[in-house]
Amino acid sequence: MIVGSTGQIGSELTMELRKRYGNESVVAGYITGAEPKGELKESGPAALVDVTDPNTIEAAVKQHSIDTIYNMAALLSVVAENNPQLAWKIGIDGLWNILEVARQCGCAVFTPSSIGSFGADTPHIHTPQDTLQHPRTIYGVSKVTTELLSDYYFHRYGVDTRSVRFPGIISNVTLPGGGTTDYAVEIYYAAVRGERFVCPIKEGTYMDMMYMPDALDAAIRLMEADPARLIHRNAFNVTAMSFAPEQIYASIKKHLPDFEMVYDIDPLKEEIAESWPDCMDDTCARQEWDWNPKYDLETMTADMLEKLKARLVEG
Repeated sequence: MIVGSTGQIGSELTMELRKRYGNESVVAGYITGAEPKGELKESGPAALVDVTDPNTIEAAVKQHSIDTIYNMAALLSVVAENNPQLAWKIGIDGLWNILEVARQCGCAVFTPSSIGSFGADTPHIHTPQDTLQHPRTIYGVSKVTTELLSDYYFHRYGVDTRSVRFPGIISNVTLPGGGTTDYAVEIYYAAVRGERFVCPIKEGTYMDMMYMPDALDAAIRLMEADPARLIHRNAFNVTAMSFAPEQIYASIKKHLPDFEMVYDIDPLKEEIAESWPDCMDDTCARQEWDWNPKYDLETMTADMLEKLKARLVEG
């Protein structure tokens, strides 16, 4: 069951899991006002799952005989800063509810962490798997708590909890919803529409990124991994590429020479971005469960532009 199945990652994760395990084996969990639509609705079962209401979680798990929960419910970094109480309620109180149901019903749980779990005093180059984590955003604080609480439930109760620290996720299907790395998605849409892109992140600001197909593969591959190999559980560094705005711009211009970009720095986004790693060391993920991304900046750019151009023609 995917909690938050209509979000940026959740919507594509649900469809990928259905492709691998069969449509009827994967339940799309949703909240009121964010019900599945289109193919997501028509391709398989759905259930009302509000992480702030443990009764809805338990009911869905028992009704559909769930053995694994992908908990994708969270507010993204910029949105969370504007509503920290709600970010905590969904990210931590919601996780607690999911872990309790998982403990009682014998479910495994995947709850993603993020590069946002690191802080300004973390080593920014080749950020180690195990290092200082002193975030100064509520998003980051909640992600560190997510890691610790998930580990607690594994060591204290034996709940099979696993997690990765996602970098910025770039998708050609679902638009992001208020994250610091959103510019790396929005720039492709502007390019395909023939618009000048206004970049909110300063030139030279590096951040780890990943193309959605690799992100989905990371989540699924970790949950399928032999638990005997896992030294770390919550959460593994994973990355595929690291770039600054001028590099993604140059990559797009190879395909669209007339594309233009200017800068109008968003102080909040830039402050958050500068506190995050430039590039993470994902050696542990590679060693413990054979993590191996397929896309780099150039192959991602080619695929993004191709897919978005086709969708523009269709729509």
